[in-house]
Amino acid sequence: MAATPDLQPVAPQKSVVSISLGSSARDHQAEIQLGNQYFSVHREGTDGDSDVLKRRLVELDADPTVAAIGLGGTDLFLNAADRTYWLRETKSLAKIVRNKALVDGSGLKGAVEADTVRHLRDDLGIDLLEKRVLITSAVDRWGLGMAFCDAGVDTDFADLFYILGLRKIIRDRKTLTRVVRMAAPLAVQLPFAWLYPSGSDHTSEPKLHPWTDKLYEDYDIIAGDYKYIAKYMPPNLKDTWVITNTTTEEDVEFLRSRGVSKLITTTPRLEGRTFGTNVMEALLVAAAGESHPLSPQGYLDLLAKYDLRPSVQEL
Repeated sequence: MAATPDLQPVAPQKSVVSISLGSSARDHQAEIQLGNQYFSVHREGTDGDSDVLKRRLVELDADPTVAAIGLGGTDLFLNAADRTYWLRETKSLAKIVRNKALVDGSGLKGAVEADTVRHLRDDLGIDLLEKRVLITSAVDRWGLGMAFCDAGVDTDFADLFYILGLRKIIRDRKTLTRVVRMAAPLAVQLPFAWLYPSGSDHTSEPKLHPWTDKLYEDYDIIAGDYKYIAKYMPPNLKDTWVITNTTTEEDVEFLRSRGVSKLITTTPRLEGRTFGTNVMEALLVAAAGESHPLSPQGYLDLLAKYDLRPSVQEL
């Protein structure tokens, strides 16, 4: 009788799901291996339907195959100016999920996104001191904005424009901190849809205006949430760099068509796209086998362990 060939054991697969208020047109699935662990990663958009989002959170919390849940298209809270601001509209979502971690990406927007600046400068040898940077919203990307400031890079902040619609740019950290501490307690009481275009996708046409065209053209690097950046993207941004998070293949082609020369994403590119910070945070929590968010250093340690680095793409 012929010998039966040895069968290689198959590691059990864990599921990580991001449920988002954003467009379902950006849905994606990937199979990812971290060390000896295998993960099925899903992104599900609800096209702005909060009732569907809440129902799916209940279902995912009860699903034993789901290791961690990401929340996209909105935030639970903002960490900025050394304070935490909970959003009134989404604070209740944290109470729906009781059995596993629910993360919105805030854990990666601090120390991890700040480490992107160090990575560009120290690991890749990119000279940032000659660059001028516009952060679309520092209250949403505080770690990234402060890292540029700490590195001595000329950095401005457009929170008043992107969040409140005021055509005024903040030029220094002290003023930014004062404005955030004054405005954030009021802004987090507003419906999130007033603050962020969560329902849009890559087919949405940018809003063009001479003021925003000039704003973008004045900077070497535009950094922040991709939807904020794309919302006012002018037709010609030759030699401009974009530093952002979630990008699909269509987003990359859009940026290339606008003349962007370098795309840097704070999360790695997996199977043709970069996932949102909430997806990556949920993936790392699942990899750690935890049912709660990790510390900032915990995320950095896991990113180093699995060699997950920011993506730098020449366009």
